[in-house]
Amino acid sequence: MAAAAAASEPATDEGTLSIYKAARRIKRRESTLYNALRSVADDAAFVAEIAALWPALPLVANLRCGLWYTQPRTLAATCYFKSTDGHAGNWGFSTARLNLHLALLAGERGGCIIVDSTRKGKRFPDSMSKTIPIWCCVLNQAIQRHRLRAINQGSGLNSAMVVAVSKGDAEKYSGSSNWDSSVHLPVWVLDTEKNAIEGRIEEWADKFESCGADIHSLSLGLQKPLRPLWISQSTRIWLNEVPEHELWEFTPVILVSASASRTVPTQRMSSEYSWHYIPGAGDDEESWARGLTPALFWKHSYDLLDGGPDLCNQLVADIVEKDRVYRAQRGEYSPQITAKHLKSSSHNDPYCYGDHTTITQSMNSDPSAIAPTNTQYSSDGHVVFWIGASNLAVSSTKQVADDLPDVDCILNCDSTSRSPSGSSENSYLELPIVGSKDDRFSLLKNLPRAINFAKKNLTAGRKILVCCQTGEDISICVALAIITRLFNDSGCFDCGDFFAKRDITKLEMRKRLVFICKYAVNARPSRGNLRQVYSFLCNEKEQLSC
Repeated sequence: MAAAAAASEPATDEGTLSIYKAARRIKRRESTLYNALRSVADDAAFVAEIAALWPALPLVANLRCGLWYTQPRTLAATCYFKSTDGHAGNWGFSTARLNLHLALLAGERGGCIIVDSTRKGKRFPDSMSKTIPIWCCVLNQAIQRHRLRAINQGSGLNSAMVVAVSKGDAEKYSGSSNWDSSVHLPVWVLDTEKNAIEGRIEEWADKFESCGADIHSLSLGLQKPLRPLWISQSTRIWLNEVPEHELWEFTPVILVSASASRTVPTQRMSSEYSWHYIPGAGDDEESWARGLTPALFWKHSYDLLDGGPDLCNQLVADIVEKDRVYRAQRGEYSPQITAKHLKSSSHNDPYCYGDHTTITQSMNSDPSAIAPTNTQYSSDGHVVFWIGASNLAVSSTKQVADDLPDVDCILNCDSTSRSPSGSSENSYLELPIVGSKDDRFSLLKNLPRAINFAKKNLTAGRKILVCCQTGEDISICVALAIITRLFNDSGCFDCGDFFAKRDITKLEMRKRLVFICKYAVNARPSRGNLRQVYSFLCNEKEQLSC
C-alpha cells in the first residue's frame, strides 16, 4: 500500500500545474504570430482614421514599433525617440537622437503626426508622455534664445526681421510674448515629475546649444513653437468639430498611440476567424515576427490575414524566404557588393576633390546655407547618405545595389556579408563587426583597420561608402571615428593634424555626431558602440602623445 502511494506521488506532481506555469502557457497560446499581425492591422486602421482627419500633416513612424502601424506608401518619414529618456527619474534629452529633420518637416508642413505603441497596458508609451514633450520644449527654448540673441546683436534672422526691428516690433519676432517655450505634458504626469522636468529644461537647452546643432535653420523653419497633442483609441473626437491645424497658434506634434489599453475586450471575431487582441503587438519584433518586416507585412497583408491562424506561420516563412532569395539574386541581402575600379585622382589638392567640393560646412559655423540633404539614390531607389563634403557616405548593405555612382571603394562592416567578386584589397575592406550586445569590443578592435583604409583612400581623393547591416548604427559609428580622427573642426580632411593638436572630449565627439546626423537622418548609434569609438579615440591620442 505504502509503495503504491509513493509511486503515485510523482504522477500527482507531474499532473499539477502551478498558476504561474498555467498563466505562461495561456499567454504563449495567445501570443501567436497571427494574433500579432491581426492586432497590428486592427490598430493600423485606427491610425489611418486619425491621419485622414489632418491629411495635410505628414505621417511619421517612431522607430521601430511605429513602422508596423503605418503603410509604407503613407509614411513621410521616421523618427527615433526612446521611452527610456522619459522614464521617471531618468528624464533626459539625447543629442544622439536630435531628430532635427522631424522639426524641419513639421515646420514646413505645419505640423506632423507621430505613431507609436506600447505593450505595457498604458495608453501612451513614455516616449510620447515625456520624451517628445521634453524634446519640443528644449527646441522651443533654444530657438527663443537664438532669436533674442540675434535681435540683441542687431542682426535679424531674415529681411523681415530686420524691417520689424527697425520699426520697433522686435518683441514679436523675439518670441518674448507669443513664443511658448514652456513644458506641455499630459495630465496624467504627476506634478512632482513635471516640476523635476521643468527644473532641467535650461540645462538641456544649454546641452543642445553646445552640441553644434543647426539652430539657425530650425529658427527659420519653425514659424510657430512645437507643441505635443495626444490621441489614443480612448480619445473622443467630434468629426464635425475637427480643428484646422493652420488656426492653432503652435506647430502641432500629434502623438497617436496606436493600440488600445488592456481594459478593452481582447477576444475578437472576424468574418471567418476568432483571434486574441495584443496591445502593442508591433513592439519587440525579434521575439515574434520570424523575419517578417513591416514592409513585407503590408505588401502581403491580405494574404497573411485571409489565410487564417493555421496557415499564417507557413505563409510568413515562405514570404521571408522568397524575399531573401530575391535580395540575394540582386546582390543586396547577401550582399554581393561590386566595388568600382580605382581611379587615379587628377586634382592638385589632395584635400579637395570630386563633385562634393562645391559645398563645405564647418562643424562650428552656421550651416544654414548648406543644402538640407546630401542624399543619393541608385537606379533602383536605394538610398545613400553623403556626409557633407567629406567624401564619406553611409548606407545599409541590404540596400546597396551594384550600380551606385560615385563610389570608389567600400568599407563593409556587415558581419553577415560575403566579399564581392572583382574587388581589390585597395577598393574593398570587410570588417566583421557585430553589435555591442554580442561583443563589447568588436568595433574597438576593428577601428584601426577602418581608419587606415579611410586615410589611404581619402588621401588619394577617392570616395568611400561605409555600410553595415542596418546603415543606422555600426556604419554611423565607423564614420564618426573617421570624421573625428582624420578631419578638422571645419569638416575638411587633414590626415589627422587637427586631432593631434587638440584634446578629444565627449563634447567634440558629440558635435561630430550631430554633424553626421544632419545628413544621415536615419542614424541610431547605440550607446555601447559610441563608447567604443570614444575609447578608440582616447587610445589614439595616448599613442600620439607618447
